[in-house]
Amino acid sequence: MAKKIDSPCISACRLQGELCVDCGRTIDEIRRWKAMKRPEKIATVKRAEQRVKKLSRD
Repeated sequence: MAKKIDSPCISACRLQGELCVDCGRTIDEIRRWKAMKRPEKIATVKRAEQRVKKLSRD
């Protein structure tokens, strides 16, 4: 069985527009997380990591 993909949520939601600046996910990604299949979760985690990196540079 495939390893579970953990949510990037750190339980400190701070929304800035449509984006949580703590985990890097959009509101839509947060809402759909439980329904996502493994490949979509992996892609979401990668995008979220990139968003958090970009926010920390700005």
